[in-house]
Amino acid sequence: MTFTPLRSSSLALACAALVSVGVTARQKQQPPAPGAPKDFAIPAPKRFTLANGMPVTMVPFGQVPKVTIRLVVDAANIHEGKDQVWLADLTGNMLSEGTAALTGDALARAFASMGGELNVGVGPDTASISTDVLSDHGVDALQLIADVAAKPRLPESELARVKANMARDLAIQRSQPQSLAQEKFAEFIYGDHPYGRLFPTDAMLKGYTIDQVKTFHRDHYSAGRARLYVAGVFDAGAMEAGVRKAFEAWAKSSAAGAPAPPTTKSGGFALLDRAGAPQSTLMLGLKVPNPAHADWIPLQVTDSLLGGSFASRIVANIREQKGYTYSPNSAISAHPNGQAHWVETADVTTNVTGASIKEIFFEIDRLRKEAPPAAELQGIKNNLAGIFVVQNASRAGVIGRLVFVDQYKLGDEYLTSYVKKVMAVTPEDVRRIANDYLTPDKMTLVVVGDTKTVKEQVEPYSRR
Repeated sequence: MTFTPLRSSSLALACAALVSVGVTARQKQQPPAPGAPKDFAIPAPKRFTLANGMPVTMVPFGQVPKVTIRLVVDAANIHEGKDQVWLADLTGNMLSEGTAALTGDALARAFASMGGELNVGVGPDTASISTDVLSDHGVDALQLIADVAAKPRLPESELARVKANMARDLAIQRSQPQSLAQEKFAEFIYGDHPYGRLFPTDAMLKGYTIDQVKTFHRDHYSAGRARLYVAGVFDAGAMEAGVRKAFEAWAKSSAAGAPAPPTTKSGGFALLDRAGAPQSTLMLGLKVPNPAHADWIPLQVTDSLLGGSFASRIVANIREQKGYTYSPNSAISAHPNGQAHWVETADVTTNVTGASIKEIFFEIDRLRKEAPPAAELQGIKNNLAGIFVVQNASRAGVIGRLVFVDQYKLGDEYLTSYVKKVMAVTPEDVRRIANDYLTPDKMTLVVVGDTKTVKEQVEPYSRR
């Protein structure tokens, strides 16, 4: 390769550029301080109740000519018997297989022609049927959603295929240490309650019949157990008329009650063997108040500071400083029947399993003893408030918040005052929350890892 020297003028320009960069670097200013987080404002929703008792909430939102429709039904895992785990999920999956008037393929094409698709989801407390379509097709989509909920085809010819797909999902989940840890943790926290039963046995899943699916649908899908939400750009009069036409004929039915809340107490230890695993999965937590409690927002702030955000103390400790793990995280999972739990989860290198647990407890204890510095807490609050507003910046996000508020009977004031209440949390509030609720000797600990390597490391925590 031939080397061509720079001309003198080019060299001078290069040197000047280097000097300029150096001066610029020395003169670089800090970015301006972030502004005060703004309150979340939602357009005034229109609410009405159909003659069959189904509440409806419609919210004009955004400028994109689309509309999101979500039907929330009290047809979830909480209504499964001990020998019916995932029967609610199977019923939800079968809803996508068509209506009385349309086969599954025809139903999918109908939603696609509207610029959307059918989504059916089943969770611990509610099931939902939803779509997001072009505004011009909003009224037609309402009718399809109503037919899926009230007049599903539930074809026996598709049952084996749907169950086979679920069996593959089950096998995958049972092969993952995180799922095994979650299953055992739920058993400790919620005991012999639907919340404590995450997975069916293979035999249970294979044994479900179409008659069981139809019975579950008949017992749990009705107007008296449903709420409808619409958000987006739409003509309010036409949309309300469409709602009434599509849903008012749906039978109200009786609302069967959910099982009583579990009475189990937090605490317990389990070590599940995963021979040769290079990592251990940790789950550490206990029951805490749910969103209806006055301490819910301070609890969220405390969780975010302790382990729930990337700037949290546990992340800084076992990820940034010590390199024990890549993505530790804590979160609060809540249920409308008064139940909730806080849990810290981490996949840590096997040979530092015990050390990781020690550091997590250290951070919990530190927060119980000393209120956090105001500057540290302020950053956490700014982040939490900002995330809240961002999460509500979509049609689906707004509906999600409205569903949450209705589930926990919080009122619209919860949404409009959330940011203010987050920003009002003090360092002493955080220390109090940690003392009142994050009690180490009441915590459940589940470890999934190579027993021969980690048993001695976790022995001190097995006797708690």
